[in-house]
Amino acid sequence: MKNGLLIFSAPSGSGKSTIVNWLMKEHPELKLAFSISCTSRAPRGTEKNGVEYFFLTPEEFKAKIANEEFLEYEEVYQDRFYGTLKSQVENQLNAGESVIFDVDVKGGVNIKKFYGERALSIFVQPPSVEELRRRLNGRGTDAPEVIEQRLAKASYELTFAPQFDHVVVNDNLEKAQQEVYQLIKDFLSEE
Repeated sequence: MKNGLLIFSAPSGSGKSTIVNWLMKEHPELKLAFSISCTSRAPRGTEKNGVEYFFLTPEEFKAKIANEEFLEYEEVYQDRFYGTLKSQVENQLNAGESVIFDVDVKGGVNIKKFYGERALSIFVQPPSVEELRRRLNGRGTDAPEVIEQRLAKASYELTFAPQFDHVVVNDNLEKAQQEVYQLIKDFLSEE
């Protein structure tokens, strides 16, 4: 089985993280590892450089942007950057890992464009916006106005689904997990 690049995108509340974490825990034979991103924010709590993130100063980050070293990046707030280094992805591939990108829809589309057939892109979709509303309310972590913002963003994000290799509708978690596992297994088995 070869290693590869696996892109996951989804609206918040679709179950993407649950599926990815299940894959990593239940299928060690796939040799999955998250891509380690860079950020210009300071480490939080017990975060270590090179484990959760590579921590750069805003100036270092901007220099890498200028040198076109990023696969994708975003300035979330002024001088608060997040991005994925091309060299880090190659290092992980060379180490025999299959690299998982858990990214927003634009990042997913851009990474797929960059790697083409070397990458498999999967969009995890909720069964409906109403089901998404129910799930977000059920979490009990967000205020009503935050949930409305997430739903508005989700409607926009759903328009990107056709740009992904596969759309997995998560209306049954176990079924969605098996579907994603089969897609990845087939992709990594191709010659």
